[in-house]
Amino acid sequence: MIAIEKLTKRFEKRTVLDAVTIHLARGKVSAIVGPSGCGKSTLLRCINGLETFDEGTIRVGDLTVSPSTLQRIRLQVGMVFQHYGLFAHMSAIGNVMEAPVHVRGLSKADARARALALLEKVGLSHRRDAFPRELSGGEQQRVAIARALAMEPAALLLDEPTAALDPERKTEVVKVLESLAKEGTTMVVVTHEPAVVRGIADVAISLKNGRVVAQGTPAEVLS
Repeated sequence: MIAIEKLTKRFEKRTVLDAVTIHLARGKVSAIVGPSGCGKSTLLRCINGLETFDEGTIRVGDLTVSPSTLQRIRLQVGMVFQHYGLFAHMSAIGNVMEAPVHVRGLSKADARARALALLEKVGLSHRRDAFPRELSGGEQQRVAIARALAMEPAALLLDEPTAALDPERKTEVVKVLESLAKEGTTMVVVTHEPAVVRGIADVAISLKNGRVVAQGTPAEVLS
């Protein structure tokens, strides 16, 4: 599904990713782990073109990441950020409807029906008319997940989806991710939390100083 070959990324003289090679399978949850500053989030951002890279290749399905393919790549790969990134002037349902209407060209009626179904999936149908300022952190993150899923991506990239949340809110988000994993959703999750890795991941990949130092089952890598 996502093939990364000898990916190298530098910021001035600092090498953030050093010839990283990873293959991420369709229908599996892959967790990227490692200490702060090891290149986890940069790797994720390179996959959907939010960061450029210096060497190597990334393929998503049959597309190679390049300036000419970014729009098509982003239609296939949804992104969920640590700090939600919801539109403050839109309700929860408005946030979920926005991209399907304006990017995919869905009618508002079809986009609304899809948004309602996704908010139900993440346990927030009763909060569909609430604005981000009226939602807890966990609720905002679940709306962000619903928004990403509304584009029907082939894969979902999640950058520290529970890092900014208190324990109760983390549990809410992890339950949603567990449900998506059981449905066979392809996910790549950057996290520093072992409980998230053990709970939902099929494969764990550990980075250190921009290099892959371990890859295997969550139990193998975390031990």
